[in-house]
Order: sequence, then C-alpha cells, then structure tokens
Amino acid sequence: MTVRTEIFTRNLDLTDKMRETLTKKVGKLSRFLRNLNEIRVDATYVKSARSASDRFVAQITLRGRGYLLRTEERADEIMTAFDAALDKMQRQIERLKGKRRRGRGDGRSAAEVVAVAAEEEAAETSEIVRRKAFELHPMTEAEALEQMKLLSHDNFFIFFNAETGQINVLYRRRDGTYGLIEPKVG
Repeated sequence: MTVRTEIFTRNLDLTDKMRETLTKKVGKLSRFLRNLNEIRVDATYVKSARSASDRFVAQITLRGRGYLLRTEERADEIMTAFDAALDKMQRQIERLKGKRRRGRGDGRSAAEVVAVAAEEEAAETSEIVRRKAFELHPMTEAEALEQMKLLSHDNFFIFFNAETGQINVLYRRRDGTYGLIEPKVG
C-alpha cells in the first residue's frame, strides 16, 4: 500500500533533488507504522526569526487510523531541520508502538497487575543507596534561607528551627519562591 506524501513549502523553493530526498526519507516511515494514510511535510523559511539558527522550519505530520503524530524542528538549513524532525518522529513512533505493545495479554485482571507492580516497586525502592549524617544548628527561617543560598542548595535545606524547636525543611518551589515544611508528630 502506497502512502500519500505531500510536501508543502512557504517562502522557500526546493530543488527537485531535495524533493526526491525528502520523499524517499519520509517514505521509510511507512515501514514502522501500519494503517498510515498520509505523510505531510511542511518546509518554511521564516525571515523574521530572532536567531539565524531558527530560520528554516521543518514540520512532519503523520495521519493514520487511530493516531496523529507531528514534529517540528528549526535550524539554519532546511535539510538539517528536516533530519532533526525525522529523528524526533522516529522516537515518537517508537513511543507510540511501545504503548500499544505494553498490554497484559496474559489473562490477568487489572487488580492482579497493580498488586504485582506495587510489590515490585516496593522491592526496588527499599534499597538505601546512600546515608548522610550532619549536625543541625538552631537558626531562624531567615538564617536558613540565607544558608540555603550560600551553600547553593537549589532544592531543599533541612534545619532546626530555633523559634519552634522543631526540624523544618525549606524548599524551592517551581515558580522560584520558597516553601517551608513543618512536620507534626501525630
């Protein structure tokens, strides 16, 4: 079965040899996927791009029964962008095929699979690979924040809070602000 391959360009002229090369390379993708209906390649030149390395844009779209895959890459040459987009597409195809192959297929119920997975996960996480002991000095929250910055601890800092008399954890949030964990024994 032949797959319909379409190549579209915008603000760019492709030579016949480049079109042949593109068609040949994307045609090989049909080997990896069943029910592939259409392959669309968009090649664009963006004159107003901020960086010269982002001027050429290659986009590959695959349509099939039950899936739609799309990749886009930018580079300073169209063939470089296209090759990068093709590599990315192959990784997406592998991921798609992996999802479909992971089915149980052995007749076990979902509850049995979850129970076995939980046991395996507990076995994997029970091994402690490193222990670290350190001395805690009483300090205020402001001092702990300063220490955290001085020591270049990017994620968290454990300290003995002089004001509350408890061990606290100071952590950096994704938005750049800080949070404080105050454990309570229940």
